[in-house]
Amino acid sequence: MTTPGDFDALLVLSFGGPEKPDDVRPFLENVTRGRGVPPERLDSVVEHYMHFGGVSPINRLNRDIIDALRGEFDSAGIDLPIYFGNRNWHPMIEDTVATMTADGIRNALVFPTSAWGGYSGCRQYHEDIARARASVGDGAPHLTKIRQYYDHPLMVDAFSDAVAAARASLPEQHRADARLVFTAHSIPSAADANAGPPEDGGHLYSRQVAEASRLVAAASGVEDYDLVWQSRSGPPQVPWLDPDICDHLEALSARSVDAVIVCPIGFVSDHLEVVWDLDTEAEEKARELGMAFARAGTPGSDERFPAMIRELVDEYRLGTDCRRELGRVPGYGSTLDGNRCAVGCCEQPTRPARPSGAAAR
Repeated sequence: MTTPGDFDALLVLSFGGPEKPDDVRPFLENVTRGRGVPPERLDSVVEHYMHFGGVSPINRLNRDIIDALRGEFDSAGIDLPIYFGNRNWHPMIEDTVATMTADGIRNALVFPTSAWGGYSGCRQYHEDIARARASVGDGAPHLTKIRQYYDHPLMVDAFSDAVAAARASLPEQHRADARLVFTAHSIPSAADANAGPPEDGGHLYSRQVAEASRLVAAASGVEDYDLVWQSRSGPPQVPWLDPDICDHLEALSARSVDAVIVCPIGFVSDHLEVVWDLDTEAEEKARELGMAFARAGTPGSDERFPAMIRELVDEYRLGTDCRRELGRVPGYGSTLDGNRCAVGCCEQPTRPARPSGAAAR
């Protein structure tokens, strides 16, 4: 049980994304600053965004979540203003925290749009919080980041229903035997090895993704399934979590699998990595292979997602019990004012080039 706290606002903190073509290049430069990404690599990612008119869906989807959450708060009688800030594009977290300070906010909760542990999925949000408070200086509100929520029952249920809907969308002859494949954003293997407090043995991100996949598969009545990865970038000599989704589709086809249901377990909304890497590249690969393809939806647009956020907020406001599923893999991530969960937690041995996005946004 969490100790009750007196909070006067909620900050929804996300990755950010361009909202018009002129935003794309400067956004990508923000994402990759200091990482030595060659200009030609950025050029190729710019083309991904231009395929969608130079607009990432992430900001719109987060505003939709915030609108739904305001309704959820109103229904529950929760009187907390909701603010929105990003790491890499407007509204930038530094500007949002400055606005919160001017509004007299003193002690706010922070909901990150990442359910996971690891550097990009958790610790980098702590760094965002610390940087924003430092930019404001004296008078900045205290900011408490909400815990990792990868195994919250409402999110598991939303994904399970999305898998069922995807199965129902396949031609009837493919539904029963369609292979369920979970996918999440790949990260460098070294970064995964360093994810979590050292005493916990590392690999927190990949273990949490595997546990979430197991929970959703069980809720879907599926015993045999696959977990693969997507959206890797960086030099090919640096090992990342694999196999890649498109490579895996080829392997399934070689085994005469003729239908797949792909569940983007690592994403809370249909970000660019979902609509490009899955709805474009993976679906095209499946079509080349003569494979029926259905992609499960993400939980951010499900009515249970704002209800889940409200439950998480109540853990901190009221000290209500945490709701988790079975808990085979620990969760961390809740600290004050950007402090680390533990010494050495989620160290980043190198700064990998990841210009298209960040793990588990």
